[in-house]
Amino acid sequence: MNLNQIGSYDDEMLDEYDFSNGVRGKYVNRFKKGSNIIILDPDVAEIFSDSESVNKALRSIAHIIRNQMKSHNKSGELA
Repeated sequence: MNLNQIGSYDDEMLDEYDFSNGVRGKYVNRFKKGSNIIILDPDVAEIFSDSESVNKALRSIAHIIRNQMKSHNKSGELA
């Protein structure tokens, strides 16, 4: 997307925004440490409304996968 497609940058800033006391790069180190942005499809977002519910579901799935991998390594076949 180029500038002509989205308009000028001035069009996006409202007059009431005041960044006179802003600190450039205030959160850059926190962001570098591990921000992972993931976009959920609308049908998934209906079920998982916040990051806590997504993380809980993924941890449950990860637990199942780990158990299956352990079983696979012991018996030579996937359980």
